[in-house]
Amino acid sequence: MFRGSMVALVTPMKADTSIDWQALHDLVDWHLEQGTHGIVAVGTTGESPTLAIDEHIDVIRRVVDQVAGRVPVIAGTGANSTTEAVELTKAAKDVGVDACLLVTPYYNKPSQDGLYQHYAHVAQTVDIPQILYNVPSRTAVDLKPQTVGRLSRYPNIIGIKEATGDLARLTHLKPLVVPGFILLSGDDETAFDFLKHGGHGEISVTANVAPAQVARMCDLIADGELEAAKSIHDALMPLHKSLFLEANPIPVKWVLEQMGKCESTLRLPLTRLDPKFQRAVKEAMQRCRLM
Repeated sequence: MFRGSMVALVTPMKADTSIDWQALHDLVDWHLEQGTHGIVAVGTTGESPTLAIDEHIDVIRRVVDQVAGRVPVIAGTGANSTTEAVELTKAAKDVGVDACLLVTPYYNKPSQDGLYQHYAHVAQTVDIPQILYNVPSRTAVDLKPQTVGRLSRYPNIIGIKEATGDLARLTHLKPLVVPGFILLSGDDETAFDFLKHGGHGEISVTANVAPAQVARMCDLIADGELEAAKSIHDALMPLHKSLFLEANPIPVKWVLEQMGKCESTLRLPLTRLDPKFQRAVKEAMQRCRLM
């Protein structure tokens, strides 16, 4: 069920930073038309840290209602407070998501035992499929493979989004997790190799702006058409790189604005893409035929 290209969907906002519900609706429709295999609503790319809890759940509800079961919807429900993560996960379950994605508790820098207890508590408290999310470059804590292996024994902890970009992690994880545990890339630059070596899919930032290409690459890998898949991956590489010239989702929202999909508005402390990066991002867009 959770495979292929799953977009880490942005949360579009108007100039006054209120949520742009029409743009959100149009983006979801576009992804369904373009072949995206799944949608992650209000993950970290969706600016979850700056959305109020009622906004957070409202975005998830609207995406679930609009998708209407056509593709899986995963809700970002991670927090650096275990209590808040439980609250968000319960609320996401109530509005009908297929699974929840829980980023490691950021800033706190818990030990591996603290991480284990955090995820175990959420899994024991809320009966819904849950996906771990490891992105140490943003959270300052690394969920080690041995801890993932222990957590994979919980029936409703079904997979991990691994965003270190370290392909060796895949090799380390495979023998430690239970059979059927889902391995998802969270790094567009290395996603092709991750999937080629046995990953099941990716949660992608690039899919926000090139959904058909990323979905096609994933389909080709699943069909064993590696050469064709690699050609798509290589063609998208300028975009993969340019979308991280500043902190995500600053560049991807700017690209969406250039494409006429939504405004590039973000909530503070994030700000619009610095003009010094705009030329490089625009050149990547041109090379990838997005404009």
